[in-house]
Amino acid sequence: MPEEIIRSLSVHGLRYGYRILPRAEPAHGPGTEPVLVLGGALQGMFGWPQMDDHLGPVADVVTADLPGMGTADPLPAGDCAGILRAAVTGIIDDIGAPRVNLFGFSYGAAIAFGCARHDPGRIARLVLGGVPAHIGAAQRSYWHRATERLAEGDAEGFAELAADGLMCLDPDRPVHRRELARRYVRRSFLHALSHSPHAADSLHRALGDRPDFSGGLSGVPALVFAGEHDTVTSPRRQREFAATIEGSRFLTLPESDHWVVLERSDEVAALVTRFFTDGPADGPPGPPPAARALPRQIPASGGAAATRAGA
Repeated sequence: MPEEIIRSLSVHGLRYGYRILPRAEPAHGPGTEPVLVLGGALQGMFGWPQMDDHLGPVADVVTADLPGMGTADPLPAGDCAGILRAAVTGIIDDIGAPRVNLFGFSYGAAIAFGCARHDPGRIARLVLGGVPAHIGAAQRSYWHRATERLAEGDAEGFAELAADGLMCLDPDRPVHRRELARRYVRRSFLHALSHSPHAADSLHRALGDRPDFSGGLSGVPALVFAGEHDTVTSPRRQREFAATIEGSRFLTLPESDHWVVLERSDEVAALVTRFFTDGPADGPPGPPPAARALPRQIPASGGAAATRAGA
């Protein structure tokens, strides 16, 4: 495994960073443009080992702590969509790539879609998962109760409510590795709240913002996928969103909910890899999801051009 490189950047006076894992050498088979992964509010640059495994042989893999996430500086009050788009562009420029493959999940899907609409010429292919295209009143009410717990200083109560609000807990709707994912998400929330000074603000934004998924998109090959039991935004709503992207494909993954990237981690990584290498979206699945433990919480490190051996 090659050494990963961690670099620090700034945008609008805000410090942020990204991690790049260069394509494994010697490279075998056809390659593709670098893959930039944008996750949810608490999914920082070290939370995507499955992408390293699947994409590493075919592309440079780039993950990020954008402003407001991980160890990056907090975002200012108000609409920051433009700042986040500029931060993504800064990463693309810094790695020297004319174009990248862009993968956005959950909150990161809104950032990725905005980048593709704003500057489609820099995006070779686009994959969006768990797209929060429509958040209903009941869901917002649930999250409001969770944030009230946080305001009262009850971090554990917040983590429990927030995690449950993002998952399908209906016993009649099977979800693969549901309890394992549930425990992991709760721990992730607690870890972030205790290790990041602006984690609470990041969560408020991710759970309270209303990102703009209107306007459509053309000129960028795109794939949208959802867990079949996603309770944040239903697969039907996500399919309707996908239909606004010219020529896009839409898939649902069985026995999963909004946290499909945890519950079906290897299948998602294999799907993303096939699409970014122009393979069939419905090709053979990757290794069984049960073969991998859920990602570890690894504190991010800063510093320009710092390196750490890949695991």
